[in-house]
Amino acid sequence: MRSFNSLDRLLNEVQHFLDTLTHQARPDRPNPAAMYAETSLNHNEKRQSQGFMRVNHTGEICAQALYRGQAFGTENKTLKQHFNVAANEEVDHLEWCQERLQELATHTSYLNPLWYIGAFIIGYSAARLGDALSLGFVEETEQQVIRHLERHQQDLPMNDHKSRAIVAVMQTDEAQHAQDAKTAGAQNLPLILKLLMQLQSKVMTTTAYYL
Repeated sequence: MRSFNSLDRLLNEVQHFLDTLTHQARPDRPNPAAMYAETSLNHNEKRQSQGFMRVNHTGEICAQALYRGQAFGTENKTLKQHFNVAANEEVDHLEWCQERLQELATHTSYLNPLWYIGAFIIGYSAARLGDALSLGFVEETEQQVIRHLERHQQDLPMNDHKSRAIVAVMQTDEAQHAQDAKTAGAQNLPLILKLLMQLQSKVMTTTAYYL
């Protein structure tokens, strides 16, 4: 079996970066929105749904990059597999959000390449600080994502059943990822780091909603 060196691994990550942005992967599970018919949304409702689902799509771009960065940075083979499996599971969310944006006749965030690169660097940096801290970063990230999705369920138009169905499944999956990280030995992060993560998330969600 061929042994991959650092350059091989880096080139593989570049390819994954390109594949993620061009949506080459395919979801393993059916889109939960498929069971719902499209409903009529007025102008303001449609803009709300477009913005919220664009934010969710960008969040999934970041999730891909974060997990891949952590897998790239850790020397623990078991943990590396854990992160790669989690990244693969997030592909479903990414593609469901992409499909919904197409149905809503709008674009993905123009800044997604920058968000991916930034999240990959953060994931790699977290991994280099140690496995427990890296897992703690995952747990805290997922907890913040869950709260963010809960707000979306409150703010999405009540008759946008397709978007709501996607967000509901995402909530369940993210909660499981947080629990998996905790079970694997996640370390509780310092308050200052949690606050910085919240600030970064606020910048991303506010920007992605419009751009």
